Amino acid sequence: MAQLPVYFFSSTSNLIRRFVSNLHATDGRPVRDLSERTIRSSEAPGPWILLTPSYKAGNDAHATLPAAVRAFLRSPANRRRLVGIIGSGNRNFGDHYQAAARELARVSGRPVVFEFELAGTPEDVAECARILTAFDARFGNAPEAHDR
Repeated sequence: MAQLPVYFFSSTSNLIRRFVSNLHATDGRPVRDLSERTIRSSEAPGPWILLTPSYKAGNDAHATLPAAVRAFLRSPANRRRLVGIIGSGNRNFGDHYQAAARELARVSGRPVVFEFELAGTPEDVAECARILTAFDARFGNAPEAHDR
């Protein structure tokens, strides 16, 4: 069974990069860095999972979804093949904690499959890997995610 790749964006803090590195080390899952121009301008070849941070810290005037994630989602094929969203955030953001993942889930009809704070814990990585294994079983052999 194929593992669904996780496409992610990490800021200069590298908190998300640490999480995906630990996820990859846990189960060998393929990860794709959207900060790389060639990745964010490509199309996912099949079903994929997005890991995105939320940056909104109480200011409703600012977008929460990173520009690199928005760029990747401009592709209709990428939007269609997206099967789930993982959110990273900071509880100090209050009502805006996980805002990007939750808003994207609302507009795309795809589920938020896991949320964690900052770089996550070893337990978060293990739980996320377990959840993604279930998604692998559901979507891992499909050449393309089904339209919803």
